[in-house]
Amino acid sequence: MVQVFADLQPAIYRPHALHGADRAWPETNCYVDLWIEVLASHGVAPEAMLGFTLTQDFEGDQFTFFKVPLEDLESLYGIRVTELAIFDSVEAHVAEQIRRGRLCLVEMDSFYMPDTRGVAYRIEHGKTTVAINRLDVEARELDYFHNGGFFHLSGEDFDGLFQRNAAEGALPFLPYTEFAKFPAQPAPLRHQRDVAEDLLARHFARRPEINPLQAFAAVFPAQAETLAVRDFAFFHKFAFNTLRQFGANFELLAAHLDWLGEGRRFGEAKAHALKLSETGKSVQFQLARALTRKKFDTLPTALLPAVEAWDGLMAALAQDLRTVSAAA
Repeated sequence: MVQVFADLQPAIYRPHALHGADRAWPETNCYVDLWIEVLASHGVAPEAMLGFTLTQDFEGDQFTFFKVPLEDLESLYGIRVTELAIFDSVEAHVAEQIRRGRLCLVEMDSFYMPDTRGVAYRIEHGKTTVAINRLDVEARELDYFHNGGFFHLSGEDFDGLFQRNAAEGALPFLPYTEFAKFPAQPAPLRHQRDVAEDLLARHFARRPEINPLQAFAAVFPAQAETLAVRDFAFFHKFAFNTLRQFGANFELLAAHLDWLGEGRRFGEAKAHALKLSETGKSVQFQLARALTRKKFDTLPTALLPAVEAWDGLMAALAQDLRTVSAAA
């Protein structure tokens, strides 16, 4: 059976260390998590791509759903990603690209994905991105990257995922789909480090002009109180798009700085990034308790450590990057 990455088996697959159980945020968001595992399977360092996390902003009702820029993937690893047109069945397009050694990233419904058991699987419909490594249309099965792992599904789940069970006359299944073309050989580690160094400076120049944690802190107490009149399930959606997004984002930035600095540089900046991550985690628990007790008096100051950490992070990085520039 043709696979993009030969010999990968879901039953014995081991996720990358960035998805380790010891991390504050073992999973971040579906797109970045997927790329972490894909890059590791390709034989390159996922940590190299994470400088883009510096550009995360507060968008008024949510934090930026952080995604690696496609141009960074090409610069770092020689991987070219572009949109795949869907004009036939999705299965036919994916099968063709797998035969050509390309990986398809497809927006699909987590209702039919067993790895989301207890969260979405057969509970609620939701959009998420998967990368399909192996597809067998006749056997109705596939192996796919999703979130922090590599999984298998088959049978009725396969039919549901590709909407083969849709009612007659239903709208055609036209998911947004990308496909990745990989170079013949993985990019050398020295190349990844050199490019990551340049990208860190480039993304630092693109950082938000106003502290995004300060902007969030200004509206967070009022947003939190509105959650009290919603079903508690809405808390999870709110937390995912705010506290989890910035918490996970900055834990990944800390990993990037640790990898790039090799323990010799970026120590202060890394500490500030971890403080941001830890604050996101602690405030998420604090918010859950506040909603349970209907007491919100502690929330106006809850995010102050993150506000200060963001300022400290940017100041430390400004100094680090000036030092690198002077040395060059």
